[in-house]
Amino acid sequence: MMIERALIQEKVKRYDLTNTVISTLGSHSALDICDGAKDEGFRTLVVCQRGREKPYLHYKRIVDDAIILDKFSHIVKSEVQRKLLEKNSIFVPHRAFSTYISYEDIEENFNVPLFGNRALLRTEERNYERNQYYLLKKAGIKIPKTFLKAEEVDRLAIVKVPELKRKIERAFFLVSSYEDFKKKAKERISKGIIDEEELNKATIEEFLVGTYFNFNFFYSPLKDELEFLGIDRRLQSNYHDFVSLPAKVQLEVDFPLQNIEVGHMAATIRESLLEKVFDIGNKFVKVTKREYPPGIIGPFALQSVVTLDLDIYVYDVSPRVPGSPIIATTSPYSKYYFGEVISTGRRIAMEIKEGIRQERLEELVT
Repeated sequence: MMIERALIQEKVKRYDLTNTVISTLGSHSALDICDGAKDEGFRTLVVCQRGREKPYLHYKRIVDDAIILDKFSHIVKSEVQRKLLEKNSIFVPHRAFSTYISYEDIEENFNVPLFGNRALLRTEERNYERNQYYLLKKAGIKIPKTFLKAEEVDRLAIVKVPELKRKIERAFFLVSSYEDFKKKAKERISKGIIDEEELNKATIEEFLVGTYFNFNFFYSPLKDELEFLGIDRRLQSNYHDFVSLPAKVQLEVDFPLQNIEVGHMAATIRESLLEKVFDIGNKFVKVTKREYPPGIIGPFALQSVVTLDLDIYVYDVSPRVPGSPIIATTSPYSKYYFGEVISTGRRIAMEIKEGIRQERLEELVT
């Protein structure tokens, strides 16, 4: 059973808000979160896994404190939670948090106040009934066609399946027919990239030809307003720079291409399309309020493709910090709004700071 929001809000009310600490897990977008927190005068704390703590101990300017655990999942241990609560922590979740800690523990056992809506984290899972596709359809947002089984594939499609050895990584691959699916699936299974069990649970959806953008938003409950923070595009291995090889070389190479995210680059979109960008953002905010009250809180991203007809299709949702630190230095859109470029991490800290000032911090946590 989901932790009652009222219990979390009571913890926040007992905090010493003059000594609030912004904390997060040491992975994904922790540095962006900490940098933004320091910009707004907060102390920071990062919960690290032994063997992966070096970056967070290195950047001493932005990381004030670290808790080092043998495993990320140990964050739910009572002694770790007690330390976080004693330090008046507001914990900011990101994708690594919901990957290394089970949804059951996040929803039922992690009693530290989360900035955002913890119930929405599970919607990223494609095998969950009320998932991101459910929300996008309810919102009236265009999405790619989904194939219920591989035999239905009659056009270019992408098979979304996790790696066998590293469940956090994606072993996505493109197919054009059922025969193509069988051939490429067999190759990847034989090489130990995926397994039959995960393949049977894979999502297969139309691969739309167009320009791919990740639209990064922020919804402020304090202002009841949607903000558009910026755009990034993903750099993926071993796919991204492979396509820059000459066609002759590509045809001679024989190894499976994958879509493992390794970085980000900035982008902008033509102004005449901004109306549509805000439209899909507002639709998503509204549907989350109806389906998962209190709805989205803070940052989220709609991973999208703009087609030749200038339609926007959303193929993936990040209902938490999207992990796009590049917009901290290159986004014109946050500058248009604030007069300076604002990162996702700083925007979170600004909202927490304003929540404290207005004595409304409990509206920002679950």
